[in-house]
Amino acid sequence: MSTPSEAENERSEPDLSAVIGERRQLMNLAYRMLGSVAEAEDAVQETYARWYAMSPERQQAIESPGAWLTTVASRVCLDVLGSARIRRERYVGEWIPEPLPDRSEWVGGHTDGGRDEPADPADRVTLDESVNMAFLVVLESMTPAERVTFILHDVFRYPFAEVADIVGRSAPACRQLAASARRRLRDARAETGPAAGQAALVREFKEAWEAKDIRALVGLLDPEASMITDGGGLAGAALRPVDGGERVAQYLCHFAEKAHGLVLLERTVNGRPGLVAQHAGVTVTVAAFGLAGDRVHRIWAVRNPEKLRPWPGRGGAQSWGG
Repeated sequence: MSTPSEAENERSEPDLSAVIGERRQLMNLAYRMLGSVAEAEDAVQETYARWYAMSPERQQAIESPGAWLTTVASRVCLDVLGSARIRRERYVGEWIPEPLPDRSEWVGGHTDGGRDEPADPADRVTLDESVNMAFLVVLESMTPAERVTFILHDVFRYPFAEVADIVGRSAPACRQLAASARRRLRDARAETGPAAGQAALVREFKEAWEAKDIRALVGLLDPEASMITDGGGLAGAALRPVDGGERVAQYLCHFAEKAHGLVLLERTVNGRPGLVAQHAGVTVTVAAFGLAGDRVHRIWAVRNPEKLRPWPGRGGAQSWGG
């Protein structure tokens, strides 16, 4: 026969397991809402801090810990999005969401020995079309309420009645927010072609870039192509978008000329074929691509070393390439 303490443990352990088991879902939710791995981790940590700050009696009174955690995490993200707009107005240059590597290449924090260790699988974000860079960039243009409503309803399939309770709006108002968000995303979906086709185009682009062949690059770029680089004031980057296929090609060749020994690697970036540039074994740039037919229409190049932490060979600031 179980003692009172054993019986209590039997009741609490499944609840604890269910709570901890929500971490991956919360991380997936928070990254899509915030576009930042670091901010998503902070939001999830704050959510768990609020859970563990409650008394055991209050925890036991919550019928669905998963629903409670989702509600709290969403509200934390809503608050972060409100303050993030102010912070990003002060950001040096262009701000791009943090790029995510394929699971097999995700790197965690440094151990005491200074080596890179794989991150806990629960911390990884599931890569699908709702995290491709074109999608995330458009999410950045939304109001906090639009973004949170759209992600909860259209991505994670929460009913509008539940979304309304989370964001503090009526269900009809949330329907309107989601509809507005969908309109904004139409162009982003148009830039996401078949992965196989994008892989072939990115490979050709890589070869032309390695050869510093401006003519070949121009042929692969849409005439109205635009390249956005994010250095965050910590790495050389254009402070404004580089517009026009020819200007983008010239910029890329200039970058390659200044970075002797630059190595380009074909890698998955936010679930889509992209490129990683390494210098002396250090990842210095991660580039995601948006397509217009069979040409490159958008390039998002992240150079801010603080946003490259999940990538192998991450390093410090680089001054060249701006």
